Amino acid sequence: MTSGTQSRTPAGDPAFVVKSELMSAEDVGRVLRRMAHEIVERNKSLEDVSLVGLQSGGRPFAEAFATLLSEIGGLAVPVGMLDVSFYRDDVGRAPLAVTSPTTIDHDITDRTVVLVDDVLFTGRTVRAALNALSDWGRPRAVQLAVMVDRGHRELPIRADVVGKNLPTSRDESVVATLEGVWIGERRPS
Repeated sequence: MTSGTQSRTPAGDPAFVVKSELMSAEDVGRVLRRMAHEIVERNKSLEDVSLVGLQSGGRPFAEAFATLLSEIGGLAVPVGMLDVSFYRDDVGRAPLAVTSPTTIDHDITDRTVVLVDDVLFTGRTVRAALNALSDWGRPRAVQLAVMVDRGHRELPIRADVVGKNLPTSRDESVVATLEGVWIGERRPS
């Protein structure tokens, strides 16, 4: 654990200035394993479970869960990726970020879909994900797994499986990757 303002940036993000490292890669690995066990416990069987990572922060966590769930449950869980860029309620208010393709190559109808993301903040990305997901089928249930829940919800959305609850100020930023979790601030571009 480090503290104090630092010049290094996690995951090569030059706009993010680290204030504190909250979790190391080893910590993240332990938490992911615990979260995978929670997903198994929440579902009677993994046969009808699909993982859908939100592009781009949820992608590595969804892939890690797929590996862990296969180890724990002895069954390969299908995994897809969902880009919600065009479903956001702020489209047109800000420049559109670079998008990544949606790749869901299995039918999610009548399955339990576990949406996976890195950081839960206002809930608006998850709302967009729920809208986008409906274009791909009608899941029996949708669960939400996030590495970090930082609060400040603007919509009535809560995660079912959380790696770390992290109260923050609105001015702070959080970066969560498989290499660690950091709190800091964004430099203006």
